[in-house]
Amino acid sequence: MPQVIVAFGSNMGNKEQNIKTALEKMKARGLNIIKVSTIIETEPYGYEDQDTFLNGACIADTNLSPQEVLKELLAIEQEMGRVRKIHWGPRNIDLDIIFYENIIVDEDNLKIPHPDAHNRSFVLGPICEISPSFLHPIYNKSVKELYEELKKQNH
Repeated sequence: MPQVIVAFGSNMGNKEQNIKTALEKMKARGLNIIKVSTIIETEPYGYEDQDTFLNGACIADTNLSPQEVLKELLAIEQEMGRVRKIHWGPRNIDLDIIFYENIIVDEDNLKIPHPDAHNRSFVLGPICEISPSFLHPIYNKSVKELYEELKKQNH
């Protein structure tokens, strides 16, 4: 069964409960979650005038195609009341496909691997915890290698 790695975040309302609810909804929508990272508190990325985030990542087995996974994640965000007003702005829940197996998808509405994941420690850190040896299909480096490189750049 294919595996997908999804990053999640929340910085509005009951952040921890938002994440728990989203994970439960993912399970109910064809994403069999097999591993969840520690949830970490992080500073905002991009648009900085907002509350801190809780972020993490999970690995799920699924029979859904990448487009079907995207459709389900967007439906969960909508069900939970996510409003997109400001790019990178506040959100009660954010669910992003980072990797789907080792495939590359380049479509108007979906890019896998996530095109900015390698620049985001709040994405790489949690993925490094649950799947450090996963190989990025474009950079041909493990998540751990990418995370270590990013930490060096930021210090």
